[in-house]
Amino acid sequence: MPSGRRSTRRPWAQDHPELDVERVRGGRSTESAADGEWVVQRVSGASGKAYTCPGCRQEIASGTAHVVAWATDDLLGAEAGVAGRRHWHASCWSHRARRR
Repeated sequence: MPSGRRSTRRPWAQDHPELDVERVRGGRSTESAADGEWVVQRVSGASGKAYTCPGCRQEIASGTAHVVAWATDDLLGAEAGVAGRRHWHASCWSHRARRR
């Protein structure tokens, strides 16, 4: 039975907030580019590990937000694509076509 109290979080007359699809997917998206089909996930870098960016060959320090990318169209299959995932600086990932 209702207690008669209204929620103060969202008044009845207001619309529902817009769904943040990026947040629901956990920062994961798919990308299609000249170098293939990719799954790209944005991560906070809170794992406590450092990685080497394949774009600039410099360290991605622990705690630095970056992207993890893997190919979905790997010649050896999807599992090989996931196994071959790499950590990139976000700017290196977005400018990777310039390296070629």
